[in-house]
Amino acid sequence: MEGLRRSIGWPAAALGLTCTVLVLVPTEVSATRFIVGANNGWSSNVNFVIWAKGKHFYLGDWLFFVYDRHQMNVLEVNKRDYKNCNSNHPLHNWTTGAGRDVVPLNVTKTYYFISGKGFCRRGMKVTIRVEKPQPRPSSLP
Repeated sequence: MEGLRRSIGWPAAALGLTCTVLVLVPTEVSATRFIVGANNGWSSNVNFVIWAKGKHFYLGDWLFFVYDRHQMNVLEVNKRDYKNCNSNHPLHNWTTGAGRDVVPLNVTKTYYFISGKGFCRRGMKVTIRVEKPQPRPSSLP
């Protein structure tokens, strides 16, 4: 390194080393924020089976629930409670009280979300299957 410093100068050697390190760092996959129900939000006017169909949810993505905070909520439940619209024993209550709730998809699994207060029986429930991101092809030889 001493010879390199003398021949091309210390700043240039440091810049070259920094550029080499940056090239070797793998590219991060960016997360996607999904607004559940799109423009209609988390409401009984949406068919969430159709909304989720064809979407790929990856580890690190986010769900954004927008709804009327005075009437609805966002509950994560198990598969049985999802099928039966049972909101009595949620795994997690994501309701913050603002009607703008963000759920990080930080575990590779199937998530089950419902709205309690009778709205689940009107179709306010969604299943989200989270996958590991697909590895990007390497651009380096």
